[in-house]
Amino acid sequence: MTNAQQPSFLQRPRRNRKSASVRDMVRETRISPQNLVLPLFVRDGTGQQEAIKSMPGVFRLSPDLLVRKAATAHELGVPAVALFPVIAEDFKDQRASESANPDGLLQRTVAQLKGRIPSLTVITDVAMDPYSCDGHDGVYCNGQVDNDATLPILAEMAVSQARAGADIVAPSDMMDGRVGYIRRALEQEGYSDIGILAYSAKYASAFYGPFREALDSAPRSGDKKTYQMDPANSREAQREVALDIAEGADMVMVKPALPYLDVIAAVRAASTVPVAAYSVSGEYAMIRMAAQAGCLDETAAMTECLLAIKRAGADCILTYFAEEMARVLNG
Repeated sequence: MTNAQQPSFLQRPRRNRKSASVRDMVRETRISPQNLVLPLFVRDGTGQQEAIKSMPGVFRLSPDLLVRKAATAHELGVPAVALFPVIAEDFKDQRASESANPDGLLQRTVAQLKGRIPSLTVITDVAMDPYSCDGHDGVYCNGQVDNDATLPILAEMAVSQARAGADIVAPSDMMDGRVGYIRRALEQEGYSDIGILAYSAKYASAFYGPFREALDSAPRSGDKKTYQMDPANSREAQREVALDIAEGADMVMVKPALPYLDVIAAVRAASTVPVAAYSVSGEYAMIRMAAQAGCLDETAAMTECLLAIKRAGADCILTYFAEEMARVLNG
């Protein structure tokens, strides 16, 4: 076909893709290190780094090494970390008593982080399962989780974390009414400036397996389907989000992220507060293990997945790739 015979198009979308500079100029979705939160697993001891088999490249760290890891991420522009404690069996009981210990592992770690990196935002997990001998997020009795009996325990835990120096407490338990209960407890203790990041739409997902290995927090009997959400439901997420905002949540979360992009988008469209998404352990493991097997390019896949979560509407993303992604973004 000669030039004279070639069709003349008024619309050629490819003109906006013809060079890297043009593509960058018209890019609709951008991620910066400031959009990322790094989840970290803390174990007791000093100088301890313990590999997590199902999460290659992620470790259970003693507080001294965890502070060093957080400092590196913070220097790269990552503004926040989310802490998850690995509790020894000897300290676990049915009422998660260790969770409110002012000298507990999590509380000591928070204090060390804030002492070393004052500008780092520290987010703490509020749930019974790391501390419970039953592995459930609430008080487990006669094969059932007692929602209302759990609320005072969660509130005491949140106040203890705030007292240690946490900036944001993040109830991940999915008990009804817990955001309001925690908000009132924080206010009564003088912690009105402590934020609540509510795990509002937390699904009963198969993608939590590596996380439960990391914390040894799998249920000893039964499952979590009576309080975590059915993966088939999306409208229910809107109800959960609306309830948590009404109870005083400062931010809401969708978890997991990649299988629930539609939920993230719907929550973002309806929500009046910032929306977080947690790209969970199973999502991380899929990418890392596939890359190790030579099935895909890890950096490209990591970047594409995090862009998809941001494009869906997440204001911030909890991801085990936070440090790697920050390095990529910093060039």
